[in-house]
Amino acid sequence: MRALVLLLLASGLIAPAPAAAATEWTVSGPPGSAVTATLGLGGEGRLSFGVGRGGTPVLAPAAIGLTTTAADLTSGLRFTSRTTRSVVEKYTMTTGKRLVRSVPMTESAFAFTGAGGARMTVVIRVSAEGAAYRYVLPAAATVTGEASSWVLPADAPAWLLPYNPYYEATRVETTAGAAAEGDYGFPSLFRVGTSYALLSESGVDGRYDGARLTHTAGSGTYRFKLADDTITSTGPLSTPWRVAVVGDLATVTGSTLTDDLAPESKLADTSWIRPGRVAWSWMSEHSSPSDLTRQKQYIDFAARNGWPYVLIDEGWNASWVPEVTRYARARGVEVLLWFHWTSFDTQAERDTMLPLVKSWGVAGVKIDFMDSDSQARFQWYDQILAATAKLHLMVNFHGATVPRGLQRTWPHVMTVEAVRGAEQFQIRAATNTILPFTRNVVGGMDYTPVTWVVGDRDTTDAHEVALAVVFESGWTHLADKFETYEGHAEALRTLNQLPTVWDESRLVSGAPGREAVVARRRGDRWFVAGISAVAAHTVAVPLNFLGNGQWLAETLGDGEHGLQRSSSIVRRGATLPVPEAGNGGFVTTLCPYTGSATCDQPLHPVPTTTMTVSPANATVRPGAIVPVTASFQLPAGAALRDVRMTATPPTGWTASGPVLRASSLAAGRVLTGTWRFTAPAQAAYGPVDLPVAAEYSFQGRTVHVAQATRALVPPPNPAGRAYVSDLPFLTQSNGFGPVERDQSNGDNGAGDGGPITVHGVTYAKGIGAHAPGTIEVWLGGACSSFTAAAGVDDEVTGPGSVVFEVLGDGRPLASTPVIRAGDPATPLTADLAGVQILTLRSTDGGDGNSYDHADWGDATVSCR
Repeated sequence: MRALVLLLLASGLIAPAPAAAATEWTVSGPPGSAVTATLGLGGEGRLSFGVGRGGTPVLAPAAIGLTTTAADLTSGLRFTSRTTRSVVEKYTMTTGKRLVRSVPMTESAFAFTGAGGARMTVVIRVSAEGAAYRYVLPAAATVTGEASSWVLPADAPAWLLPYNPYYEATRVETTAGAAAEGDYGFPSLFRVGTSYALLSESGVDGRYDGARLTHTAGSGTYRFKLADDTITSTGPLSTPWRVAVVGDLATVTGSTLTDDLAPESKLADTSWIRPGRVAWSWMSEHSSPSDLTRQKQYIDFAARNGWPYVLIDEGWNASWVPEVTRYARARGVEVLLWFHWTSFDTQAERDTMLPLVKSWGVAGVKIDFMDSDSQARFQWYDQILAATAKLHLMVNFHGATVPRGLQRTWPHVMTVEAVRGAEQFQIRAATNTILPFTRNVVGGMDYTPVTWVVGDRDTTDAHEVALAVVFESGWTHLADKFETYEGHAEALRTLNQLPTVWDESRLVSGAPGREAVVARRRGDRWFVAGISAVAAHTVAVPLNFLGNGQWLAETLGDGEHGLQRSSSIVRRGATLPVPEAGNGGFVTTLCPYTGSATCDQPLHPVPTTTMTVSPANATVRPGAIVPVTASFQLPAGAALRDVRMTATPPTGWTASGPVLRASSLAAGRVLTGTWRFTAPAQAAYGPVDLPVAAEYSFQGRTVHVAQATRALVPPPNPAGRAYVSDLPFLTQSNGFGPVERDQSNGDNGAGDGGPITVHGVTYAKGIGAHAPGTIEVWLGGACSSFTAAAGVDDEVTGPGSVVFEVLGDGRPLASTPVIRAGDPATPLTADLAGVQILTLRSTDGGDGNSYDHADWGDATVSCR
């Protein structure tokens, strides 16, 4: 519930006073809070804002205010009025360190008038975890800058992130004054006496842009710097909150203040949102996302171990995604797909591609390389999040800005990168132990942990496993090969038991850059995990968070010969000693002791079922009908419950036939039906799947099993001498960017190539591709021969190498040897007699696909 008003102090209004009547106001947190905020109005009408804790200043009064094209609201201000109320932010998250939240705050709104009657309100909120302020303008405006700043003691220890727009630099430990001159990204952590201050912002969307802090060497002042020179609002403007989380280290680490201040959830129904562990192959074997067989192996691994997701990263092929998705879902595993953000940077692309992805059965998308804090990019975030939510597609943002309450407003955001994670192939224990106190405080962090594939690391095996608990992420992408996990049986056993969302979390002990020990609860199990960047020692874990009675404590840690496990019986109030190796870690699972030797909960693999369809393939003209017969059964095992089976026609198609139901489907019993799929009169040319699906209930979730007839809607047969670049493509895939017609491959965008040129010879017609890739065109048996001049385009600046292959209905017809950059074009001919589908395939020359710009110059078919 958004901002539930509990109490209006007095009438909520204090009579206007002359500007000189009050030069400083205090806003105290709710009862029991030690945090206070002060707003000052100086003699020149300049505003300042500071934060204290327990009567001691933490952030000294610092300049605030903003400027627009119409007014300077940083000076010459006169106080008009103050309104105060108490609010409680009550809401439930789908991800995070604490799912159910109820946070009381005090809010005061201070109205000011500037030169020419310009008006601005400063709204302040204070909770037990810190204070924040924002500016409110009553009408549309163009903001040109802010005076907003924070002032810290120059000798205050600091843990800072040198700024880049994807937030992947290495954090540095310094002091507020000694930090290098330049820009720093959020969140920034400082220690002032016994208090800590974590500085960030909240509630950024397309109405504004993302800020950062900028610093002059030797100074304790950190000013806000906006991403854009100007920010335009189309109506009344409420800026993002400028946030200071203030308290002891446990308070700061456990804070939800950036979420508490963010706009309420835009989604009424979150039942479709499901966090969980993810098997991910790209980091450990970069080429694997292009390998259908390899992805099925990862799916089988995930199914065996109860991991609900597989992420197929850059390199997947649209021609087999529906197949791999059906394969996964039948085994209780959902598929996530990687995209470059430019795949969705226009409304037309979002309207076309996202429904297609959903029709494939994909559960969510990883979107990469946004790399900007501009207002335009935040407007894009608004658009893509609304579009994915409408289609029930969950989201992981990579190459992204840091979360600013995003996961409260859009609960289908499962995680965000914005961190120098394991995929940088350099892991340092000291850096890892800073992240729980900085980046991970403000939202899910896709670090992609638990890797043996990273050779350049100074962490132990137990440290790596512990990252899956210490680092919070709604989707935890476990980044090594599945064979590696199977080779570390004790690690895999622990990983298989770990939740990725938490009912509560708390810091047990630690300090940034040295050690972090956290305790997290899900249901009746606690998971205590520690990571260290110091020498071997014993961690003392006070168990005052446990309930009454006896508890079983199982600990995984580093042993002399690899990971080892130990257990003991403990009670609330005791202290559990845990040995920790230098740069090491541990994971302790605690559960109520019932006599069992383990806290492990059983894994429940999805039953093996079979689904068949007939025919396997069909050719259909627009408006025609394809009958499909399907059968579903459980060969062995306990009966399936709540089975429902029916056709699921693709967009634009219709299907008639039965809806088969069985409240209980015993082993050996077969459900069979026939459905008639009708193609639309204006059906798009190309292949299309006609699926029949069975769904059933299993362990509180729905399992989806489907198979499809692969139908082809062919275009008219080509006639005469035709350039392939002028024919419709049935399918196309490309190693980098889109396939180009009558121009070279160019860069990542469509239409960005140049003339097709090989060894100085230019071809006006042809296809510009990038290995590995394929293009399929319909011939319908009407053509006799194919010709082309094959070569690597002159636009490449490195040693490209390509093999060109021509196939007819899947059969090899012709190929070239390896052709390298700078070689003359190679003539390529093929006999096409009787061929229905022509495939042009380019593969790398055995040395990777860098610079493999594959030109099919003057590619031509001769037809009757």
